[in-house]
Amino acid sequence: MANNNNTKNLNVPNLRFPEFKGEWKKYKVSDILEFFPTNSLSWDQLEYGTDNIYNLHYGLIHKGLPTQIELVKCSLPNIKKELIPKNYTLCKDGDVAFADASEDTNDVGKVVEFLSCENKNIICGLHTIHGRDKKNLTINGFKGYAFSSEIFRCQIRRLSQGTKIYSISPKNFKDISIGVPSKEEQSKIAALLWLLDHRIATQNKIIEKYESLIKGIGNKLFSLKMRFKTNDGNDFPSWKTKSFENIGKTFSGLSGKAKEDFGIGKPYIQYKQVFDSPQIQIQNCGLVNVSDSENQNNVKYGDVFFTVSSETPDEIGMSSVLLDEVDEMYLNSFCFGYRLSSFEVLSPLYASYFFRDSSFRNKVVKIAQGSTRYNISKSELIKLEISLPSIEEQARIASFLSAVDEKIKNEKEILNLYLIQKSYLLRQMFI
Repeated sequence: MANNNNTKNLNVPNLRFPEFKGEWKKYKVSDILEFFPTNSLSWDQLEYGTDNIYNLHYGLIHKGLPTQIELVKCSLPNIKKELIPKNYTLCKDGDVAFADASEDTNDVGKVVEFLSCENKNIICGLHTIHGRDKKNLTINGFKGYAFSSEIFRCQIRRLSQGTKIYSISPKNFKDISIGVPSKEEQSKIAALLWLLDHRIATQNKIIEKYESLIKGIGNKLFSLKMRFKTNDGNDFPSWKTKSFENIGKTFSGLSGKAKEDFGIGKPYIQYKQVFDSPQIQIQNCGLVNVSDSENQNNVKYGDVFFTVSSETPDEIGMSSVLLDEVDEMYLNSFCFGYRLSSFEVLSPLYASYFFRDSSFRNKVVKIAQGSTRYNISKSELIKLEISLPSIEEQARIASFLSAVDEKIKNEKEILNLYLIQKSYLLRQMFI
C-alpha cells in the first residue's frame, strides 16, 4: 500500500492501494443518502424466533452487531405480530443504519451496513437513522467502513448534542462530508477491511471456546466429576470439609472516607476489578488517599476479595485473589476481604478459580439477602463450609487452569493487535 504524506492538500487518504492515483470526491452525506422513517418499538415489544418482520434496535448497533450485517450470521429480534407498524420501509442490501443516541459521544452515530438481507424483511427501529445511497455512488460494503472511519467519527462527535445523552438527527448529515473514490478502489478497501473483520470474529470465537473450556473443566474438577492422578499414577487423598472461620478471617474495605484520586495516592482494588477477573492485576488499580486510621485495610498477597452488593445474583459475592506481592495497597469499600491463615490449607492460585466456580457461587447466592439488591455480609460468609483437596492436588488443578488462562491471555493479545490494525486503517484509508 502507498503512503501519501507528500500530498496532504489533495483529496486522497494517507494510505491507499498503489494502483489508484486519482483524487477522491467529497460529498455532503445528506447529498448521498436518502433517509427513511423508523419505528420506536422498545425491547418488550420484540421477540426472537418467529417469522415476523425483523427489527433493528439501536442497542444492537451499540453492542452485538458487526459493521457489516449478514443476517444469516446475526440474530435480530422480530416484532410481535400485533405490534407490526402499518407503514415502514424495508432494508435493502447496501442500506446503512446509524444509532442516533448514546451516553458516550464515541458511540453516537455508530453504524451498521446490510450486506446480505437474504430476502428477509428487516426494518429499522428505536433510535436508529435508516439511510440508502440515492445516487449509486457507492458499492455495497464500502459505506459501513467509510462511516466508521475516524475522520467521519470526529465530525459526528463535534455535532452530537446533549448533556447525559448525546444525539444526532438526519439534519446533522448536511454538515458532515465523506470522501468517495472510484468503485474499483471502494471494492479493494471494503474487501481488505471485511477480511480483517472476519479474522477478528474468528479470534473472538477462539477466545470464547477457551473460556468455555476453562469453565467446563473447572466445574468438573471442583465437583469431583474429574480428577487428576499423582505423578506415580495413584489417587490423591479424599477431599476434606473445612469451614471458612477455621482457615481464615474476614476484613473490611475502606470506610468511604478515603478519596479516589487521579495520579496520586495509594493503589486500591476496585469493585470492577474484583468482578471482572479472578486475579487482581496491579496495573489496573486506581489510586486513593488513605488516612492513617485506615491502615488496617492494607491488603497482602493471597488475600481473597468478595463483592458485597449487587442488583443481580450473577454479580453478588464475585471474587478475586491478589497474586502479586505489594507493599501498600487497599480494598474498595464495596468489597470485603478474606485472609487465609495458611497457604498449606488453601492455595491462593487455587482459590482464585475455586471461588468463581458454580459449586461455590451457588452457596453464596443462596445466602444473599435483599429485595431490589442482593447483599452478603462477612458474618454470613464465615459460616460457609467448603470441600478442599490436598495442597498437592490443588497445585495440579491450579496449574492446569492457569495454563488455559495464559492461552486465553495470549489469544486476547492477538485480538488486540487486529483491533489496533483495523483502527489504524480506519484512520488512514479515508478522507
